[in-house]
Amino acid sequence: MIWDHLTSEETKKVNKTLPVVLLLCATEQHGPHLPLSTDRLIGEHFLDEINQLMEKEVIILPIIPVGCSEHHMDFSGSLTFKHATFKALVKEMVESMIVHGFNNFLLLNSHGGNQGIGQVIIETLGNKYSDCKFSLITWWKIAGDELKKINKSGSGGTGHAGEFETSLMLHIAPEMVREQSIKSLSNQQFDPLVGDMINAPQFSYFQTIKQISANGVVGSPSFSSKEQGEKISQIVTSKLVDLIKSYLL
Repeated sequence: MIWDHLTSEETKKVNKTLPVVLLLCATEQHGPHLPLSTDRLIGEHFLDEINQLMEKEVIILPIIPVGCSEHHMDFSGSLTFKHATFKALVKEMVESMIVHGFNNFLLLNSHGGNQGIGQVIIETLGNKYSDCKFSLITWWKIAGDELKKINKSGSGGTGHAGEFETSLMLHIAPEMVREQSIKSLSNQQFDPLVGDMINAPQFSYFQTIKQISANGVVGSPSFSSKEQGEKISQIVTSKLVDLIKSYLL
């Protein structure tokens, strides 16, 4: 159920043990072919899918549309919160629900830059509220094995604004994809040692997107398609529903 579609009186009647889902996303550059809202739109898509399939079993909170995108600020249009700001916003939003008696929270992440601080947030909340459950999942990580099987661009092709994100956007909001710009972005491979959306990195280190890519794209959007986006959507949605039903309900 969509939390802010309810009245105050209606919220009092909601089962307090239901999973409360909060999307962690971003507003940032996604190359010359995708809009700044890409991470939010992809995350919202999965929220919509979850809500359609299990409306009475989950609570969808309002979205915080900006995340931790300091590493994208070399590119025009990107917005960012500092880690402390983002942590405070998410933590206080969750704590508002705890005040109302809810105790089961899932942070659904759609932006790589939120993963580290997301883990800090659930550890901070978990240590403070030991009678509550806190979970964090990033959409491409929950279905990594299945996504590898349909990956067309190979290792190093599924990074930022690459095959997977572009395919999802062609499925979700094709009118917002600048398809004429994709042709000039073919084979934008990167070193798989640093990890991509479906391969865990072998080590951790920091680089801004500008240091990796002059055009803001990390991966190969030329391998994208609407059909691929539909497959990705089905795989990830199924995994999310299974997670919620098996672990959070």
